[in-house]
Amino acid sequence: MAIVHATSQSFAQDVSEGTVLVDFWAPWCGPCRMIAPVLEELDADMADLKIVKVDVDEHPAVAGQFQVQSIPTLVLFKNGQPVSKTMGFMPKDALKEFVEQA
Repeated sequence: MAIVHATSQSFAQDVSEGTVLVDFWAPWCGPCRMIAPVLEELDADMADLKIVKVDVDEHPAVAGQFQVQSIPTLVLFKNGQPVSKTMGFMPKDALKEFVEQA
């Protein structure tokens, strides 16, 4: 499944079904750029996981809705509901464990 870039308008629909990992990020953020290839790998490895990216500069209302204070912030959704949240860079194994534990 390809990684989806959500907008303020599409966000609710993008996270409405199944297990969705949302990456709140910005282009100028170093750790955000570091985690991007990890998310690509995770996307390839976990067929039942959907990954959605939200640019906090372009869509601050969505970031505010989930109290995103620092980036990258990753929020895991199950059927439209946020179930878990973590901040900062994580290696792939730790990120996979974060998703599987929720």
